Amino acid sequence: MNKMNFMKYLVLFILVGVFGQLTAQNRKAPSYPLITHNPNFSIWSNTDQLAESTTAHWTGADHSLLGMIDVDGTIYRFLGKEVPNYKTILPASDEGSYEVHYTEVQPQGEWQATDYNTSEWKLGKAPIGDLAQKAKTIWQSNDIWVRRTFDVTNPETIHALFLKLNHDDNIDVYFNGKKIYDKVGWTNTFEYISLREEDKKALKPGKNVIAIHLRNTAGGRFLDFGLVDREIDRSAATQLAKQINVEVNATQTIYHFTCGTVNLKLTFTSPLLMDNLDQLARPVSYISYQVQANDNRNHQVKVYLSAASNIAVYEPSQEVTAKQYNTDQLSILKAGTVEQPILQKGADDMRIDWGYFYVAVPKKSQSVQFITSQKEAGNAFRNGVATSTADQGRQLALNTIIPFGSVGKEPVTHYVSLGYDEIYSIQYFKNNLRPWWNLSGNETIENQLTKATNEYQKVITQCETFDKTLYANVLESGGEEYANLCVLAYRQSIAAHTLVQSPEGEILWLSKENNSGGFINTVDVTYPSAPLYLIYNSQLLEGMLNAIFYFSESGKYPYPWAAHDLGTYPFANGQTYGEPMPVEESGNMIILTAAIAKAQGNAEYAKKHWKILTTWADYLTKEGLDPKHQLCTDDFAGHLARNANLSVKAIVGIACYAELAKMLGYDDVAKKYRAIADGMVPTWMEMADAGDHYALTFDNKNTWSQKYNLVWDKVLDLQLFPQKVYDTEIAYYLGRQNKYGLPLDSRKDYTKNDWILWTATFTNNEKDFKSFIHPVYLHAIETKSRVPLNDFYDSKTGIRENFKARSVVGGFYMKMFSDRLKNK
Repeated sequence: MNKMNFMKYLVLFILVGVFGQLTAQNRKAPSYPLITHNPNFSIWSNTDQLAESTTAHWTGADHSLLGMIDVDGTIYRFLGKEVPNYKTILPASDEGSYEVHYTEVQPQGEWQATDYNTSEWKLGKAPIGDLAQKAKTIWQSNDIWVRRTFDVTNPETIHALFLKLNHDDNIDVYFNGKKIYDKVGWTNTFEYISLREEDKKALKPGKNVIAIHLRNTAGGRFLDFGLVDREIDRSAATQLAKQINVEVNATQTIYHFTCGTVNLKLTFTSPLLMDNLDQLARPVSYISYQVQANDNRNHQVKVYLSAASNIAVYEPSQEVTAKQYNTDQLSILKAGTVEQPILQKGADDMRIDWGYFYVAVPKKSQSVQFITSQKEAGNAFRNGVATSTADQGRQLALNTIIPFGSVGKEPVTHYVSLGYDEIYSIQYFKNNLRPWWNLSGNETIENQLTKATNEYQKVITQCETFDKTLYANVLESGGEEYANLCVLAYRQSIAAHTLVQSPEGEILWLSKENNSGGFINTVDVTYPSAPLYLIYNSQLLEGMLNAIFYFSESGKYPYPWAAHDLGTYPFANGQTYGEPMPVEESGNMIILTAAIAKAQGNAEYAKKHWKILTTWADYLTKEGLDPKHQLCTDDFAGHLARNANLSVKAIVGIACYAELAKMLGYDDVAKKYRAIADGMVPTWMEMADAGDHYALTFDNKNTWSQKYNLVWDKVLDLQLFPQKVYDTEIAYYLGRQNKYGLPLDSRKDYTKNDWILWTATFTNNEKDFKSFIHPVYLHAIETKSRVPLNDFYDSKTGIRENFKARSVVGGFYMKMFSDRLKNK
């Protein structure tokens, strides 16, 4: 190769490498937080381009925000996607009642065929399922066969045939004996499955039959289905805004667009500032629009926001009411279900269907607000129509048009406030609790929206300052990749909680165990979440422990160990998880109480609960060193006996109890329990010793596991385990990392990123710390699982095992908390 060609190839190689780095870094998050307040009011974008997908609730259900901008008559879409328009051919239950023939006994012969005899089958109303509140025909077996007969006229006029389907679990679907669709898995709501032209030809004029076989393999059971024709898309006249960049900060997500001759800066702000509980609890987020000409000329600009009424429903089939009204300062749109079933249901995959969703703008902005059906919304803006056409129905749209007037080189800013009034948020031992912002019952959401408007500039400035400070602090603590992970974790962790007050006047900061059972106030979810709150407001961590203390101290939970949870969100009436985790939860409660004492510089909180803390410490003393067959927080991995990491938790828990006793001046108690913990350490080392590492279980030296519970020994400066234990484990872990992180243990390739960051925290040098952080960061920006930050995934493929949008990512802040205590 001559020198000239070599140089060409070298330049090309460098350019390709640089381009590859740029495109690899284009993603800033697996899912982008937009509106984040609590498990109910939570809206995300699951694509890197904001206009590439419909915005969604953390569960995945559409919670559509649609944004467009009119620049001199040319319209650009920059936020969300328009809802496709479908014409119903065969209604599902959200549009009309229908019956099916079904059997739970394996049918003989060609049961899929059009003329099959179903005289021995049962007749039932749809939908079919195992929950009485959703299904009209109860199905509780493992298999069900279903047939639905219907007539079609002029099937040749159908433009694009779609199967409208909601099912749980595995399904096979037939048209007139021909198989057209199958899937292993389930849906959470209706999906629209595009059918091939040859499948459409299976429909014939007159009588037709859809036949379905559904198999339950895990969890719930459900079936509802229909057929629709997707109408021709009328939104082609709308151009896509060019997204230039996106920034994700602790309280803000900021997008930059070019919309022809103007630039648009779009900022979503959820002001979750933990030093002010009233501000934190106010259920209002801002969407700010800053518009500026990019060609030194003036342009006529209008900005449009359409927010779906589905933000206030559990299922899109629920009917809603909506209205527009004014206060002294605001123009307001309001929507909520007709039914208003306040605190009448609780589940993991659930959206709130009580209370009301609000869109508010200052009257001085001269904005126009109106209500349409969701499918009409985009065309209304395109056609210059701003008149309400609906006030009750399904899938409505709350529309706001903000006139910017003539915009030149000086930026012009307007904003919209989005709020949610739950009326009642939590049921706590049969008491219905109002949200924190309305403890008296005399406050109004209109007043909260007005405060948000009056304080807009102050709050935005506070958020911008906080975001910069937080980033600088985590950057100093762990470097750029660590800082980016902590930023991603901030709003997600907070928004998995609800702030209320107990009848006894105590703070309750109650988590929902998102996508892992839906439990409320789970102790082993509080445990990994804690570092974030220990840094920014330890009162909130007290609010995560208060109800668990009350559960035991009131006698409602009569066992000598701590409970696992308080129920299924939003019902905090007592544990609903199937079995206890005695060592796990007792250790968690004691350790976290000690962490609060360390953060606050006193043990007064522990003193309030000393009797039950003593009960739990005695339980750990008796059962903790060599735990019996039981679950730990990693319950997805199954039961274990003689779990070495769980034993570490017990030892650390006992030492924490001794530390609390010392702080309270109970010197004899402190000496007694410290001696117990010290005596357990060499025994643990001997039982867990596997040569170059310490085993997963004491009875199998061919195993290993992350001993993430050791982190508290370092962070709280307990000086329990010798440095040899840490050095041995870290050296062993470094040789077992996969592309996306260190596996949880030797059983499988899956991992938990919160535990990895805890393990990284007890390294003793920056190089080793960052070697654990990098694969976790890589997972966040490369995973194919486009959901709010997932903490449980395959360390080789990066694919989500389960879990999303959970509060446990607050644990990412463990290194920062450790540094805070050292500096303190």
